[in-house]
Amino acid sequence: MLDIGPGQGTQALRLARAGHLVTGLEADPAMLAAFRAAVAAEPADVRARVVVLQGDGRETGRHFGPACFDVVLCHGVLMYVPDPEPMLAALARVLAPGGLLSLLVRNGDALAMRPGLLGDWGTALQAFGSAGSAGYAGYVNRLGLATRADRLAPLTQTLAGICAPLHAWYGVRVFTDAAPDHAVVPSDPGALAALLDAEEAAGRADPYRGVAALLHVCGLRT
Repeated sequence: MLDIGPGQGTQALRLARAGHLVTGLEADPAMLAAFRAAVAAEPADVRARVVVLQGDGRETGRHFGPACFDVVLCHGVLMYVPDPEPMLAALARVLAPGGLLSLLVRNGDALAMRPGLLGDWGTALQAFGSAGSAGYAGYVNRLGLATRADRLAPLTQTLAGICAPLHAWYGVRVFTDAAPDHAVVPSDPGALAALLDAEEAAGRADPYRGVAALLHVCGLRT
């Protein structure tokens, strides 16, 4: 597996603990250091299944040959890439035939939902006119950074064009995106399980998944 932009390695380490061989490609020096420190704290068998490299996901060809991964994960990265198509093409290139390309992106079709639910009508109205000429949508995230969101239809077309056509897609954070930034996870196991079950059910079903804050989009390499 290749994890693009793994940050502190939370996802990569979870997969390595489950027995998968994971390569993380991280560009940010601070995140890279945190990832390496987290790997160093793991048992020897987990450490042996993780490779940590510094690099940009748009330059995978400098690090890897064609068709060398069964799974490529790119979660929470594309919103910071002004033009995602070259990067997606590079990721598809390193996928073996039948391999899975897993993307977690901001949902450009539902940018008005959170501000609307919070009563921020000006931001909600602004979101309706945020579509870019290429089918992307611009927004300012909670950190105050100007970022971009992907609309499902154009992203589906892009996946078809890089020979990794859409296989499945899900909504993420359907009910919980309007929670305050300081909200804590429910301490009661039953309440937490119910929350997760409700989110998973909504993320698989129309019309709920279409208004989720994030989209989990999966393509299969042909």
